[in-house]
Amino acid sequence: LSAARLLTRRLPSAARPAVASQQTRSMGSAQSFHINTPDNTPETYFDFTEENYIRVHKILSKYPANYKQSGIIPLLDLAQRQHGGWLPVAAMDKVAAIVEAAPSRVYEVASFYTMFNRTKVGKYFIQLCGTTPCMICGSEDIKQTIEKNLGIKNGETTKDGLFTLLEVECLGACANAPMIQLNDDYYECLTPKTTIELLEACKAGNPPAMGKWGSLPMNGQVSCEGPLGKTSLWEVPEPAKVDVERFKGGEVDPASVKDHMSY
Repeated sequence: LSAARLLTRRLPSAARPAVASQQTRSMGSAQSFHINTPDNTPETYFDFTEENYIRVHKILSKYPANYKQSGIIPLLDLAQRQHGGWLPVAAMDKVAAIVEAAPSRVYEVASFYTMFNRTKVGKYFIQLCGTTPCMICGSEDIKQTIEKNLGIKNGETTKDGLFTLLEVECLGACANAPMIQLNDDYYECLTPKTTIELLEACKAGNPPAMGKWGSLPMNGQVSCEGPLGKTSLWEVPEPAKVDVERFKGGEVDPASVKDHMSY
């Protein structure tokens, strides 16, 4: 990334806008290098707030002093949340300084995980699943509905900075396809009608609250329950009984290993 930064600095000024104007995201991936923009340069100021420094120390306290780099991912997440949902390169540099690592070590983490946004996104970051189960169940209709309602295409942000749309790979909610991830929250079982209702609620600053199980199917169902509601698993099963002295002798007979593992 540092090499790309040097390359960007060497580009003629007339050539830079053409490079920066290219679409930076497609199907859940981003460029693996940094391009300076007016609000995102190594010289841009970033520091954690006093409140977040308390969280920084709490995160680092979970790891031995010589393993501070283990905190890179949670620190990047904290920086991204503080900075409105995206990570400027200055925030990555700050994390590198805190964990006493080379900036490149932090860049490689931020560029590998799609949970980190290295370009600015809207207040409501819509990640639309376009993988096979969602596609079969109508994700293209949902995509077209979002694009028509917001006046943007995949990878774009509305002019007011309120919404960003990005088509991504599987988000792991196939049973309730089609679905989107809106910031941290899953809205599932979507139709064009309920998608518009969701967008309008966000425009009003009042997105629907998550359901009992941490997601919100927009068809009224609970979690992954079918149209008949809950039909099984009414009771919590008893855990397998395990002999607490099964390893007392320090040896396990391979012939009975499944018994020892409670299979």
